[in-house]
Amino acid sequence: MSLAAPEPSAPPAMELRPRPASLADLFWSFTWLALQGFGGVLAVVQRELVEKKQWLTHEEFVEDWSVAQVLPGPNVINLGLMIGDRYFGLPGAMVTLAGLLLFPLLLVLTIAAIFAGISDYPAAQGALRGMGAVAAGLITATGFKLVAALKKNVMGMTVCWLAAAATFACIAIVRIPLATVLLLVGGASCVWAYRQLGLIQNQAAGK
Repeated sequence: MSLAAPEPSAPPAMELRPRPASLADLFWSFTWLALQGFGGVLAVVQRELVEKKQWLTHEEFVEDWSVAQVLPGPNVINLGLMIGDRYFGLPGAMVTLAGLLLFPLLLVLTIAAIFAGISDYPAAQGALRGMGAVAAGLITATGFKLVAALKKNVMGMTVCWLAAAATFACIAIVRIPLATVLLLVGGASCVWAYRQLGLIQNQAAGK
């Protein structure tokens, strides 16, 4: 009789869902994602991971992206590290990081060397302004696409909209520093979510 402990198995719901087939699949998937992410990375990440590969649901993506935004560092790097670690542990996180940085770094260095010679031309400056407008449009469209995921949020749709409006007003209109907004609006949202979770647990315990 073998005394070895059985390997932990993933929950049935996770086993039935699509997932990276291997470390190589993880590397090339995030490489392709990063190569598309010029400016509008949020739109690319949501399309690739949620709509195409279905590694995350809309609700999971909103939750993971929220954590990635709060943590220090680039959002997509944080998200990639979480997903890589979730499926393959530390090797998965490192492979994801390599996929996000290796080929995009080489491409950006090449583009930077080329652009250095034409950066003073009006056409090049106009192209950059145009790409900025497109990136803003991509992010806005993705934000509206993810609104439906808030219906299942424990805070409630009304409170989510109020938090979003308060964040926009503080940053875009009042120009309060991001760290202060995260502390005030984010802290208040966390307190409200904790309260709502407590109410749900009390209701479940009373049944």
